[in-house]
Amino acid sequence: METKQIKIFHGPQHPGITGNMSVELDLIGETIQRARTHVGYLHRGFEKLVERRTVLQAFTIVCRICVPEPDPNEENFARAVEGLVGIEISERAQYIRVMVQEMSRLSAQFLWMGGQSGSIGLGTVGQWSLYDRDMILDLFEQLTGGRVYHMYTYPGGVRRDLPEGFLLRLSELLDYLEKQLPRYDKIFFDNATFRTRAIGTGVIDADTALERGYVGQALRGCGIERDLRRDNPYLVYDRLEFDIPTFEGGDVYSRALVRREEMRQSIRILRQVIIQMPQEGLVMQKLPKHRKFTLPKDDIYVATESARGEFGYYMAGDGSAHIRRMQVKGPSLIHGFTLLEPLLEGEELSNVTLIMNSLGICPPEIER
Repeated sequence: METKQIKIFHGPQHPGITGNMSVELDLIGETIQRARTHVGYLHRGFEKLVERRTVLQAFTIVCRICVPEPDPNEENFARAVEGLVGIEISERAQYIRVMVQEMSRLSAQFLWMGGQSGSIGLGTVGQWSLYDRDMILDLFEQLTGGRVYHMYTYPGGVRRDLPEGFLLRLSELLDYLEKQLPRYDKIFFDNATFRTRAIGTGVIDADTALERGYVGQALRGCGIERDLRRDNPYLVYDRLEFDIPTFEGGDVYSRALVRREEMRQSIRILRQVIIQMPQEGLVMQKLPKHRKFTLPKDDIYVATESARGEFGYYMAGDGSAHIRRMQVKGPSLIHGFTLLEPLLEGEELSNVTLIMNSLGICPPEIER
């Protein structure tokens, strides 16, 4: 019997896709023969937008490079500028930045959980996780005035000090989230449907992961222990105790378990921040006005451990008030092309969103 190959476009509006991204699929029956990633359906060109503005004007743009997780962009941008100019921020500001990064990590993990569960029809998990994420966003709104885009981590420190009683409210939220995690185990991570669909699906080989530069859960889900917060510490991470979760399977389920344990570690880090943060200290260094704020003729590379893995910025100055060159190195380029395309080949059509959501892809990082 003659078989016929068909072509379909998965997205760019499919709800299982992390952002507006399309995957062109060649199918025989339900089996994928070839996959090709297409981006460009969302906001893009951030690197050139930044280079056309003064350093301090460009700060408001970078948070939009990854909507589900904007704060690592702000941290990278601020730390790159500070490294070029030679600005040292206070200890209190460093602790506040760690707090923001870990709150952002938790928020991103809850959003991922909603998308991953929704891709296999577990709608209740999505409702729970988005509600719990909204409680984190409530705190972000109190701290920064914004829920999604915060524009809070600024060259020289942070834009404002903590509101009165903020750490107490954060501690109460952590108590609530810690009680919620076992409920997610029962309804999602231990769910027979999810385990059946995720175990053995989208398997990544550990040697290939190292060779091709995969990061985050794609790496730790293969049993490889890598985390910039420990391996190349920044801010005050070297003063905090946390574990780096790894699992051996290399599949969608292992990557999900890594994320689950990372949520526990973020709560652990935030509790230490609440205890250790200095009660007093300058949260923002005094800076020149934006037209007089110049970068030296030098370059720098900085990176954070985002919720999706290593996320870096290269920045170069030329002595003017503008950035001569900025380049973003996010997980999405390698995970969205060199990983996703071969990973989908041979898989069933029903597993596309399951695999995509496990890789942590933000399309604007690709079309940057």
